[in-house]
Amino acid sequence: MVSQDEINARAKAAVMDFDDEAVEEICEEAIEAKVDVVSLIQDGLTAGMNEVGDQFEQGTLFLPHVIAASEAMSAGVAVLTPVLEAQGGAVKSKGKIVIGTIEGDIHSIGKDIVATMLKIAGFQVVDLGRDVAIATYVDAVKEHKPLVIGSSALMTTTMVLQMQIEEQLKEAGIRDTVLTMVGGAPVTQDWADKIGSDIYAENATDAVVKCNAAAE
Repeated sequence: MVSQDEINARAKAAVMDFDDEAVEEICEEAIEAKVDVVSLIQDGLTAGMNEVGDQFEQGTLFLPHVIAASEAMSAGVAVLTPVLEAQGGAVKSKGKIVIGTIEGDIHSIGKDIVATMLKIAGFQVVDLGRDVAIATYVDAVKEHKPLVIGSSALMTTTMVLQMQIEEQLKEAGIRDTVLTMVGGAPVTQDWADKIGSDIYAENATDAVVKCNAAAE
């Protein structure tokens, strides 16, 4: 019988190898072996993504590698999602969260991990993807009426657009109907305070803690 540590390590390696098919096969094997799929996501898939992100920051990997790793992780999460949903059973959703990576920014590593962790935590997540126009965030609030709308920015040049989300939600008259959450490598609590965002998420775990608090 395969052990949790072994399958987590293999999943991490497959993400770092950008191997979608291997990730899917490992996740299917994990389901058959009845190992902890939450651990598999956190300590396997996400650990691999974090390692790729670190290497990207160090300049040893490049954007195509990050995107390929993210796609491999997403392939695994797609396999595991039905199991997660089944484990949740009839548990009522804690609320709806809309999340996306800001316009002009095609990085999605952080946003993907946050979205996955929020799903595991019991939230209904609407993932807008990456390079999301400001107007799309506003339209999503109107359509989905979420508890929280989150934007991720991985570059200082795109981070400034998070301020426009605040402004356009106000112009649309719906700013007070939703909590805004910001995150991403250059984003800080000071920035969140400056633009008037309700929540600053330092990382995926922080995002879950703060969204849980908001849902109470």
